[in-house]
Amino acid sequence: MSAPKAYRMLIDGAFVDAADGARLDSVNPATGEVWATFPAAGAEDVDRAVKAARRAMTEGPWSTMTPSQRGKALRRLADLMSAHADRIAEAETIDTGKLLRETRGQNRYAPEYYHYFAGLADKIEGATLPIDKPDMLAFTIREPIGVVAAVIPWNSQMFLAAVKVGPALAAGNAVVIKASEDGPAALLEFAQLTVEAGFPPGVVNVVTGLGEPCGRVLTSHPLVARVAFTGGPETARHVVRNTAENFAVLTLELGGKSPFVCFADADLDSATNAIVAGIFAASGQSCVAGSRLLVERPIHDTLVKRLAERAALIKIGDPLADDTEMGPLATKAQFERIGEVVAATLAAGGRLVCGGKRPAHLNRGWYYSPTIIDCANARVPSVERELFGPVLSVLSFSGEDEAARLANDTSYGLAAGVFSRDGAKAMRTVRRLHSGIVWVNTYRVGSPIAPFGGFGLSGYGREGGTDAVLDYTRTKTVWLNLSDRPMADPFVMR
Repeated sequence: MSAPKAYRMLIDGAFVDAADGARLDSVNPATGEVWATFPAAGAEDVDRAVKAARRAMTEGPWSTMTPSQRGKALRRLADLMSAHADRIAEAETIDTGKLLRETRGQNRYAPEYYHYFAGLADKIEGATLPIDKPDMLAFTIREPIGVVAAVIPWNSQMFLAAVKVGPALAAGNAVVIKASEDGPAALLEFAQLTVEAGFPPGVVNVVTGLGEPCGRVLTSHPLVARVAFTGGPETARHVVRNTAENFAVLTLELGGKSPFVCFADADLDSATNAIVAGIFAASGQSCVAGSRLLVERPIHDTLVKRLAERAALIKIGDPLADDTEMGPLATKAQFERIGEVVAATLAAGGRLVCGGKRPAHLNRGWYYSPTIIDCANARVPSVERELFGPVLSVLSFSGEDEAARLANDTSYGLAAGVFSRDGAKAMRTVRRLHSGIVWVNTYRVGSPIAPFGGFGLSGYGREGGTDAVLDYTRTKTVWLNLSDRPMADPFVMR
């Protein structure tokens, strides 16, 4: 076995180790073996990164570049990402266990986000105000908000970075990215591309480390003006408290327990494929995973049987192999937690349809079989908790009212799916769902043009779309006196 690859962080244009030399291991989830190491950033490292970003915004060439020049820099980065997409995808797969054919697809598409935001860089406009004061001109201009802290989880990290870094840079900000301690390789490879693209030192920084102290120091740093966070609600609560120190503007994207509502008149071939894609793609490790299947009673048995048959055919194994359809979970902790929740759900009366264990032919790594549990009610653990794994909980309903009630019976509200051939019924259901994203007769579709975000415990704020760039600016109002007369004496009343 070769020695683990030694990654370094990007701070102020240089690739560096942590000031105290501390490092963390990255484990290949398919083998359970250490394949790489990376720095464990401390408070001193984070402070250097944030201050470098601040200097880049106030003193460096980035601060004087025109919006069009910023757009060109983003396009250069996008082109480099396209050229190196497959190489970065391989590192991401080894690091996280996500299928190579999926990381390839995401890494080949991620550059489109940077092209999109590059096109918006010179579309950031102010306004002339129809002010009610004579001889006064008032107008607004939009300026970069300041140093942006982008906290990125290990899953879909190139997409989740793009929707933060792209608009932040387009608006003229500098960024400090905190990559996940559970899989930072792809973002450290991305860091190299930002240097090659010609971004001045400090404009993009990538640090790696644990939530304490790295994440805490970053999100509470007095020079950080905006925090864009993707992760879980428990960590988000710490981030919210941290931003009480610096009053940073905050966006949260926190995952969900997304319902998949399948009416009896649905196209079952299409619905089956969408459900499988929604819960078993990426081994269920997706914030929009359709983990709660709500199926109308007349088709319950038929659909569950179809899904079980399809799940049995899923090829599980080496995520680097092109014919593999499902890889491992990203961490041992996930593997153990999912096993505990499944066991608790079965003890609470759930019926195991398939899965619920490690695949028999895989005796190492964090593999978990595609699992379907038919649940008697919504008060069982697998229905209530976000598992971030390949576990589908099935509930039955009768009619639109019960479907909407069950779908909204959660504290989350990120995504939902509706399958029906009746367009009017589908749209009535869409209007009743408390979700930031609803797919009708499809699932897991995304685009830089479409806003992304949720309600409730799924967070707040939106990423993507034209307004995303404006969210990384602040408005300045300018007043101009057009009169030739001297300003009136403020102490003489008229």
